[in-house]
Amino acid sequence: MGSEFKTFLLKANVLALALAFIIGVALAAVVNSLVKDIIMPPVGLLLGGVDFNNLFIDLSGKHPASLKAAQDAGLATINYGVFINTVITFIIVAFVVFLIARSFIPKAAPTKFCPYCGEEILASAQRCRYCTSQLSGARA
Repeated sequence: MGSEFKTFLLKANVLALALAFIIGVALAAVVNSLVKDIIMPPVGLLLGGVDFNNLFIDLSGKHPASLKAAQDAGLATINYGVFINTVITFIIVAFVVFLIARSFIPKAAPTKFCPYCGEEILASAQRCRYCTSQLSGARA
């Protein structure tokens, strides 16, 4: 039973999935720190010294001095500054994932359209795979 389980783990790529998950969690922590500690302070400074983590709307009408004070008092708030940070974090993570995925996806071969049937075919094709027409300039 133990060897069956080991075979399952290796054949189902569970180990690779687990490693990818761990790396993803670590990447998320790095990106969160990048946004919170590196990107947002200068952006806040450029916008007049705004601390995005402290931007909120108080729904209780008590007007606390900070988000932490509102949370400590148990007041209802809309934390739109934290949301802005989260959106920026998501955009950065999505861009990094895009860059990583792009490096693994092979580039598509150049294509052209068949002048007879209009279907997309390889640019190097001598004969259309759809209508079987001989293409001009192709070797016989």
